[in-house]
Amino acid sequence: MSTTTLRETPLASAHRKLNARMVDFAGWNMPVQYKSIVTEHMATREKVGLFDVSHMGEFLVTGERAADFVQYVIANDVNRLTVPDRALYSQLCYEDGGTVDDLIVYRRKDNFMLVVNASNIDKDFAWLKSHASQFGVSLTNLSDDLGLLALQGPQAVPLLAELAGGFVADLPSFGYGEAIIDGVKISFGRTGYTGEDGFEIFVDAAKVEWLWNTLLEKGASRGIEPCGLGARDTLRLEAGLPLYGHELEKDISPIESGLGWSVKPDKGNFIGRDVLAKQKAGEISRQIVCLKSEGKALPRQGYAVFSGDKEVGAVTSGSQGIFVGYPIAFAMVSKELTKVGTELSIAIRDTKVPAKVVTRPWYKRKK
Repeated sequence: MSTTTLRETPLASAHRKLNARMVDFAGWNMPVQYKSIVTEHMATREKVGLFDVSHMGEFLVTGERAADFVQYVIANDVNRLTVPDRALYSQLCYEDGGTVDDLIVYRRKDNFMLVVNASNIDKDFAWLKSHASQFGVSLTNLSDDLGLLALQGPQAVPLLAELAGGFVADLPSFGYGEAIIDGVKISFGRTGYTGEDGFEIFVDAAKVEWLWNTLLEKGASRGIEPCGLGARDTLRLEAGLPLYGHELEKDISPIESGLGWSVKPDKGNFIGRDVLAKQKAGEISRQIVCLKSEGKALPRQGYAVFSGDKEVGAVTSGSQGIFVGYPIAFAMVSKELTKVGTELSIAIRDTKVPAKVVTRPWYKRKK
């Protein structure tokens, strides 16, 4: 596919000015790296990284029964958000338990905002719309109107506090806030996809390049680096976070993905509840595990996983664990092989490389 047919975020010219290497990601022309994936990964772990995630989708849900609608379409329990300006992670599921998408749900004062994956915007919106009429809610696709930046790392909180006010440091994890910077309104959730503290910051699409440049300028003394999708992927993998199309799919449920903590069958009726309740009770034949492999050869998606001479699954995501220092992989394997310490192997080229099931995640930041 030529780049002329790819969609671009409002930051495309800013990426080119920084000599980013651009790639096709889900139909979007996006930066995969600037200096290097390793540089950007380590900057996010140790200082602060800035990511353009304006390709993500945002939907607004309004109406008297907005909470009932959201409760019905997600697997998590939206009633846990007992006050406005809070968020939670969840999934949209089909009746058979497979995953439509995973998302962040924001409960705001008068509405809900759903943030979904770029590759699924049209599919998700159509799917949600097909269920909206029975609740009398209105759905608005804000995806083209908003820019979204992810500011992640140990210096993310003090940097945004310097610009937006000290109150942002008191925002809880998965809290939501708003601020005015130089006359421009921004909103933000204390969320992210890297395993680090930080924010995902929403701003009018016409102002996102201004915000990008402001953060890079103000963050220079803190060691900020612009980061591409390459580091975003290695960071999320190291932090044990799933990626749709890899650890979640239409034929992979949240329970099979190891996300049982985010599925709440006891909350009442929701799409996929019956199947997911049985799976959560133990009726599954396979599950995603975390593997640590030996040597330097890197596991990649699709590589076969073995127990002895028997093929028992496949890698769903794999890479070098840049911060932890060894090769890592998510793999879907038979349920009986999911216990921590289980010895397996991954077929990498012509060699079966030893690998062990380890505790999720590989990396967890110190708080």
